[in-house]
Amino acid sequence: MENKQNLDGSTPKELGQSFWNDQYIANTTGWDLGQVSPPLKAYIDQLTNKDIKILIPGCGNSYEAEYLLKMGFTNVSLIDIAPDLVERLKAKFKSEPHIKIILGDFFSQEGEYDLILEQTFFCALDPGLRKSYVEQMKNLLKKGGKLAGVLFVKEFEQAGPPFGGSKEEYKLLFENDFDLQVFESCYNSFAKRAGTEMFVVLQKK
Repeated sequence: MENKQNLDGSTPKELGQSFWNDQYIANTTGWDLGQVSPPLKAYIDQLTNKDIKILIPGCGNSYEAEYLLKMGFTNVSLIDIAPDLVERLKAKFKSEPHIKIILGDFFSQEGEYDLILEQTFFCALDPGLRKSYVEQMKNLLKKGGKLAGVLFVKEFEQAGPPFGGSKEEYKLLFENDFDLQVFESCYNSFAKRAGTEMFVVLQKK
């Protein structure tokens, strides 16, 4: 969750390391479902190659990572900017050789992944960073790699995070660089998010 100048020259909302670390210290993590997101669980369930290289950015408490391990996936990387959270994750997964945990800024990461899972990371970023998000996703995915996950399709009344948007806005954001393989409203959202989410599977061109 990088603090830098937006592409339009404006300054992003201050959502850096200290902001997110404070949320975990204070346990003010209202976005945390306490379980794997149902749409992502359904997506993971249909994946057959358990050796693909997977990244979860802004991973939070990483219920998706736990589920991936349970389902036999062998190459999962987690990244978050909050040091206290990362220390907790390292303790939690200390005996798991198939999990790599990275403390750092998503926008400065390097590597090539087959799949990146999106769960509340996009909505946590200042909207001025969304073009940079798309560019970095392109950089981190192998050719033909996929970005899959959940985006909010609503505008929030309170100041973000989270930040919302519309299906039309997201289409314009992604369509030049990704094939929109799945781009539709969620039918299986977590109950308190029903009617506010869409599920996407975006394949790098």
